[in-house]
Amino acid sequence: MPTYRELLKARRKNRHFLRNGVVLVALGLFATAAALAVVKPPEAPVTYQTQTPLKVTPLAAKLATQIAPDGSAPYINQTRIKSGDNVAALLKRLEVSEEGLQHFLVHNEAARSIYKLYPGRTVEAALDGNGRLVWLRYKHTPNGKDDQGNPAAKWLEVTPTEDGGFEAQEQTKIAEVQTHAAEGRIETSLFGATEKAGIPDAITMQMAQILASKMDFMKDLHQGDEFRIIYETHTTDGHYSAAGRILALEFVNKGKTHEAMWFQPEGEKGGYFDFDGKSQKGAFLKTALKFTRISSKFGMRKHPIHGKWTGHKGVDYAAPAGTHIHATADGVVKFIGQQRGYGNVIILQHHGKYSTLYAHQSRFAKGLRKGSKVSQGQHIGYVGATGWATGPHLHYEFRVAGEPKDPLSVDLPVARSLEGKEMQQFKTAVAQYKDQMQLIARLQSEGTELAQR
Repeated sequence: MPTYRELLKARRKNRHFLRNGVVLVALGLFATAAALAVVKPPEAPVTYQTQTPLKVTPLAAKLATQIAPDGSAPYINQTRIKSGDNVAALLKRLEVSEEGLQHFLVHNEAARSIYKLYPGRTVEAALDGNGRLVWLRYKHTPNGKDDQGNPAAKWLEVTPTEDGGFEAQEQTKIAEVQTHAAEGRIETSLFGATEKAGIPDAITMQMAQILASKMDFMKDLHQGDEFRIIYETHTTDGHYSAAGRILALEFVNKGKTHEAMWFQPEGEKGGYFDFDGKSQKGAFLKTALKFTRISSKFGMRKHPIHGKWTGHKGVDYAAPAGTHIHATADGVVKFIGQQRGYGNVIILQHHGKYSTLYAHQSRFAKGLRKGSKVSQGQHIGYVGATGWATGPHLHYEFRVAGEPKDPLSVDLPVARSLEGKEMQQFKTAVAQYKDQMQLIARLQSEGTELAQR
């Protein structure tokens, strides 16, 4: 019968091999990226990387992630929180049997962040050669921010004290920023193409938001459309923690190229501009909902309730009840309440002669009242079926001097362009992205790849 120390020694040896295997894989990926090899066209869109992050995917709920070759360092167990888990269950899976630890975690005020266990988050425990606790970490906020607004991971760390007790402290570590480049082609949907390219869903959502004043992703997307993108992700200790910001983007829609680049003039808030320095934040967004469908267009139609032919003064967007409605432009709440067939409705007054109307809402966003100022993209209400409606949808109207216009075809007001000193700064910044986009576009058209992830 092997002894405890013999079992521990064999266990450490296995973890040592696991760690070395991960490092060799990471070094192999890095070497591949550095070689800039050109290979045959892949079947799916490829991802290019300007910097290859180390990615470690757990093979089981519990994974030993660190061990020193000489056995001097503690070994570390990790587990993911599952729905219904409690502190006792986590300690058992981590093989932690420290006397008094569970009571400390449940009752100590300094450990209060562990009172709420988020499914999917991780808990780690480091044990010494005798199986005693070195530290316990609950990574409750892997993609938070520090006091200066920098992306950071936050966790609760519990350690034993000399008197046999425990102490708990909240820790913060600045996340590392990784830069990626990717390309893809639309076959069935935007999310389908970005998933094949390995792009996080949060980056896909940013893409749609950035181009919202140029494209309507509900009706303008076509098979064969292409995109090229450079974006950031945040990692902590080599693990992906959150999506970052899109740095540059090209989207070719029906042969027309839409461009965007993040730029922050000195002393001002940053924003997205096309490669000529025109703001991508148009005065009005194309739609007030994200990823839905048009159920009724502007113009003459047979009313679904009254059965009479009449002029439809807006566009109806079918969407599940409760879907968020967003203001399509900066403005002031002119009316909020009920109006016969419109049901729960909000009317926003924008600059000059422009106004917009959002009808059939189930309820309004909290804090809104007549005279409230709203920003473009701000959440103002929820899709419903109040008033004359046969099902949940948003009735959206775009008005010029009080007269309804077709929001799908009207020429929307444009936003400002950069000038003077700001334009000179922008030209310097955009030059590098133009070169990178040209490289990606050339490889995309040739069907070759650069350091496939």
